[in-house]
Parts: sequence; C-alpha cells; structure tokens
Amino acid sequence: MAEPERYDAVVIGSGEGGKYLAWHLAESGERVAVVERRYVGGSCPNINCLPSKNEVWSAGVAHTARHAGEFGVVTGPVSVNMTRVLQRKREMVQGLVDFHLERYKAAGAELIMGNARLVAPRQVEVTLNEGGTRLLVADKLFLNLGTHPAIPPIPGLEDAAPLTNIEALELDRLPEHLAVIGGGYVGLEFAQAYRRFGSRVTVIEQTPQLAGREDPDVATEVQRIVEAEGVAVLLSSEVQRVEGRSGDAVRLHISRSGSEDKIEASDILVAAGRTPNTARTGLEAAGVELTERGYIRVNDRLETTAPATWAIGECAGSPQFTHISLDDFRVIRDNLAGGSRTTTGRLVPYCMFLDPPLARVGMSAREARDADPYARVAKLPTSAVLRTRTTSENAGFMKAVVGENDRILGFTMIGADAGEVMAAVQVAMMAGLPYTALRDGIFTHPTMAEGLNALFGNVPASLAP
Repeated sequence: MAEPERYDAVVIGSGEGGKYLAWHLAESGERVAVVERRYVGGSCPNINCLPSKNEVWSAGVAHTARHAGEFGVVTGPVSVNMTRVLQRKREMVQGLVDFHLERYKAAGAELIMGNARLVAPRQVEVTLNEGGTRLLVADKLFLNLGTHPAIPPIPGLEDAAPLTNIEALELDRLPEHLAVIGGGYVGLEFAQAYRRFGSRVTVIEQTPQLAGREDPDVATEVQRIVEAEGVAVLLSSEVQRVEGRSGDAVRLHISRSGSEDKIEASDILVAAGRTPNTARTGLEAAGVELTERGYIRVNDRLETTAPATWAIGECAGSPQFTHISLDDFRVIRDNLAGGSRTTTGRLVPYCMFLDPPLARVGMSAREARDADPYARVAKLPTSAVLRTRTTSENAGFMKAVVGENDRILGFTMIGADAGEVMAAVQVAMMAGLPYTALRDGIFTHPTMAEGLNALFGNVPASLAP
C-alpha cells in the first residue's frame, strides 16, 4: 500500500459544493486535495446543466428560424447540422474545464484524477487514472459523490444500450424516432429539443401526468406545449420489455390502460431518475451510514454518522440542483467557522428549461392547501401580460399561493422569462413581504415582471373566519 499523505481536508468529487469548499479551505491556508474520477468541475459543466441548456438553446434557434416568417422575416429552408451543435457544446465544456483548472491552480487546492475508495475513517485510497495508487489521510473529509442516471429494470432495456443524458449530449446525428422513457424535467427538455432539431419524439410516462411534482393544471399546460410542437405523449404507460438496440432499431412493448401496444423507434433515451454514487466506495469502512434509498445519511448541518465527515449535494439527498449544492457549501463553510447554519426551511427554486420555461419556488397549490386550509390561489394567463403582445410568446400562466397571514407560500410560472420573474417573487418571500408589496410595486413596462401586479391583484379576500 502507498505511504499515507496527510491533508487538512480531502474532498471526494469536484462538483459544485465540493469544489467551492476546496477552493475556500485552500485559500484559507489549509492543505486540500480533491479527488475526481472523470469530470473536472463535476457533472453540471460537463454532462448535465450547462451542456443540456446549450443544446436546448441551439434547438430553440432552429425553431425560431423555422417560424421567422411569422415575424415578417424571410428565410430559406432550415436544416440542423448536429455535428456543429455538438461542436458548439464541446467548445463551451472545454472552456469551463479550463476555467476550473485555472481556479484550482489559483486557489492552491490539489486536483487528483482517479477513483477514490474509503479504506478506514478519513482514509482515502485513490487509484490514479494515470496508474498507481495514493493513500490520503484527512483531518476533515467531504463526500461530494453525486448521482448517475438510473436504468429501470425493464427486460431488454440495458441490453438495448439506451441513451442517458450523457450520451444524448454527444450525438452528432439526428435520431429518426426518439422514444423517451420518463416525463420529468430531463425527459421533457430533451424531448422538445430533439423534436425541434427534427426527430420524431414519443414520451412514455408511467404516471397519469407529466412533471409529477407539479399541480395538475401545470402538468396539463406543459403537455399542451410539447404536444403542440408534435411530441407524442403517452401517460399511464409502462414499458414491459424492449427489443433491439438503440441507435439502430428498437421495439418497446407498452402496457397502457389495460391493453398492450408497441412502439417502433430508432433510439431510446432513459430519463427515469437518478441513483446516488454511493455503491462500492467503502463508506461502511469509514462508518458512514446510508438511508434506505442509498443516499448518505446526514443531519441538517450535513454531518454524516462518521466523525469529521460531511456530505454535499445530491449524494446527501439534497434536492438535485447545482444551486442547492452551492448552498450546501455555504452551510458547511459557515459551520466550520463556528456558525449555526442548517438546511432546514430553505427555499428551493428550480426551472424546467422548456420553451417557454416552467419555474417554481416554494409550495405548489396542492402542498399549500395541505399545510394551510386558508391558503388562497391567484392565477393569471401569460397572455394577459402586455409584454407578450410584442413577442407573441403568450403560452402559459402565472400562479401564486398566499397564506392566511398574507405571506407568499409559493409561485409557479410557465412562460417567457419565467425563471427571472420567479426570482423577484423569491426575494419577496425571503424578505417575508406580504403579497401586497408585489401587487402594489412599480415594475418596468413592458416586462414580464409587470404581470406580478395583476397576478397578486387577483388574490382572493382572506378565507379565514
């Protein structure tokens, strides 16, 4: 075994929260090592958030070009060069990797490329990508292991070599017919994008609605938007078995409403959730316990069951968003400095980057009414916002939930600039402002945020006795 090397802190995984923690500790004078198996900077800049939005944007440009005539712009035939789409994405990723390498160098944190396995409490054996092993002994250990796409145990599916988000972002060709298993965020973003690139697309969702965490009216509007662009949606449909090979020809046998059906496709994309990267990492040797679902067990300070060992981001069961991993870093950073920061009660905003996008922060109407019987719901069609008269982007609606005490419990929007409008509502929620602050605020005309005046003007009178 290699000779032990002692560090003040070792971080396994270079994802969002882990890298910021490493840079912070190194700049504070500590000796820090980060072990990364493959993706410098983690999954977000390499295979998830930013690359997918890069290609979603390319698909949006293709869609706009095809519809340019509606705005008085004359164009010729529009086609998509997937090789160039892929090249544009790769150029962005390489730039982000270069940025991370420079940042590691500037901070003084050591980046070690290899596969990490715990062999004892705070002892990490690294099988180096370039060959050989190292043994790192840490005073403080941070687990930033991430997750990977789950492949459901459907007969024939794994043998079909389906695409996940990773492989879908590396395609230099256009699938003739893409069958998407899963009607959540990842599946729907890819479904619309590939439809806009020119593929036939079918989304197969096991539950009765798309975007399962959302209110039914939100899911219905999302379905309407993607179906209007030609995406076929099959709800309450379960894939029983798969034949063939993705990229060539596949047949999916579907159980739907008590009857059997078949779908012939060229490619399969699996977007059916994610699994934590906690298997075969030696966590048990370090005294790190897992939950029933395989995530690392942590308290609200992100401390694991092992001394001086923390977990960050998705592997700790935190909501699976880059911005939440960043906040996990803040929790640990502040507590290491003697603070008392926790993950309890934090607002979790998120967006589905469809066109138009879906954004939500706080409770859905369904959740709010379970928590507060006097919760009130206000709704406004996006078409009522005058900005849409100038852009013709009028699909969707805004919806707000207000509690008995006039505080905003949640906000959902489907529509242009939804993520930006949501941020304004989130700030009001963080400040504890009553909904009337947005109802009576002065917003620039004509912007989408101006619609908040009318939305909160629609809040019903208090339902409390």
